Amino acid sequence: MRPLHWVLLVVALAVSAVVALAFGTIDVGAGAVMRALAGAGSRTDVYVIRDLRLPRVVLAALLGAGLGTSGAALQGVLRNPLAEPYLLGVSGGAAVGAVIAWSAGVAFALLPLAAFTGAIVAVTLSLLVAHATHGRGDPRVLVMAGVVVGAFANAAIMIVMANADVSTVRSALWWMMGSAAEATWTQNAWLTAYVLVGGAALFAMGRTLDALSLGEDSAAGLGVDVDRAARRIYLIASLVAAATVAAAGLVGFVGLIVPHIARRLGATGHRVLVAASALIGASLVVLADLIARVALPPAELPLGAVTAVLGVPFFLATLRRLT
Repeated sequence: MRPLHWVLLVVALAVSAVVALAFGTIDVGAGAVMRALAGAGSRTDVYVIRDLRLPRVVLAALLGAGLGTSGAALQGVLRNPLAEPYLLGVSGGAAVGAVIAWSAGVAFALLPLAAFTGAIVAVTLSLLVAHATHGRGDPRVLVMAGVVVGAFANAAIMIVMANADVSTVRSALWWMMGSAAEATWTQNAWLTAYVLVGGAALFAMGRTLDALSLGEDSAAGLGVDVDRAARRIYLIASLVAAATVAAAGLVGFVGLIVPHIARRLGATGHRVLVAASALIGASLVVLADLIARVALPPAELPLGAVTAVLGVPFFLATLRRLT
């Protein structure tokens, strides 16, 4: 990628954040946003910007960055342009683990670990289903396996919620559809740790991803321990995706769309791809969350529904190119 592209990506994220801070039930001008961020301006503006919208915008950016890097890594390690946490059942499995832990009263800091356990189980099941049909290398078979595992995960969540009270069920269902509405700085701090550490690890393994994307034989010929490297990357990508699920529920298709956009901008090596996917994903989810807030006032759309509306046509177009 050219330096200009990096500048444009950073500017796009900054503009997206300012626009998301400015618009909502109460519209605030760009100048007022900057003054409110500095603690100046009216009390109403400062409260709306710093206490209500800023934590939400930060959470949305973290979600996009995490899902973008996870999707880029999964597409590389599987050599599958349709791979992404939601479609592979990773997010669904993570949701099962998080809901079980949430129902048991586990602290938020440990929710990503519970979600990670569910994600690993889902990944294993998806690969076993694809392997049983002798179609592990076929992206269509792997996606179908992920869909099946995701449906099973939804059924498992319904069973867990069967004896819960009505308010808990409604909260769980809204969370399953994805939402950044309940963002807090504590929540953002924990998610930042998971996304930064996981994203840095995937960035550091960029050259290994480059080798794996050439095929198992080629990677082995370059001295890569294929099974160990693939397993490590898969686990790290799943942990990052699981952390986003624990923070805001199921937000699908971001990990599918973002790496393709990054490649269109010239990202070739996986280090560049992972970094670009983080920036593009952050901007995309910030704007998607803005749409969720302002599309049908005073009601609010689920964030996962907005990303699905954007992602499904993209998925179908990508699938058509593979057939």
